[in-house]
Amino acid sequence: MILPRILGAMALTISLAGTAAAQNQDPKLLGEFKDWAAYTYKTSGGAVCYVVSQPKASEPKNAKRDPIFFLVTHRPGQGVRNEVSTIIGYPFKKEAIVKVTVDKTAFDLFTNGDGAWADTSAKDKEIVTAMRKGQTLSVKGTSMRGTATTDTYSLDGLSAALAAIDTACK
Repeated sequence: MILPRILGAMALTISLAGTAAAQNQDPKLLGEFKDWAAYTYKTSGGAVCYVVSQPKASEPKNAKRDPIFFLVTHRPGQGVRNEVSTIIGYPFKKEAIVKVTVDKTAFDLFTNGDGAWADTSAKDKEIVTAMRKGQTLSVKGTSMRGTATTDTYSLDGLSAALAAIDTACK
């Protein structure tokens, strides 16, 4: 179910992690957990683990976009834990802010190209804590062409997927 879609995003995930050495590494599936999947791969800087999901709904439905993903990544060799990011499927409007909402709690992410991230590890931790307790997550962004989009994700299975990467990337 999730596996074929997720493997297609692997090249994008690796580039987000900034680990060129990992480009020849295949990710190892740690497990599929309802709407989330957990993976790990090795780099010269150590293990990288991540959870990933695709939206259950996207608006507008007719917008031309590449595949869309939301990720939480651990890179213990670089001291990174619970790094939140999204790959939105289009280039963001320059200096756009992305609004991530977990249930009714909103957070801002900064953008670069087709990706968005929290600006601090403290904000990452706050978002992941809300995600663990939440039911749905939405991502609102604006493309370079001015198209406003909203992607809605289920958080069902997230806690189990995060537990898998917590164990794999201690």
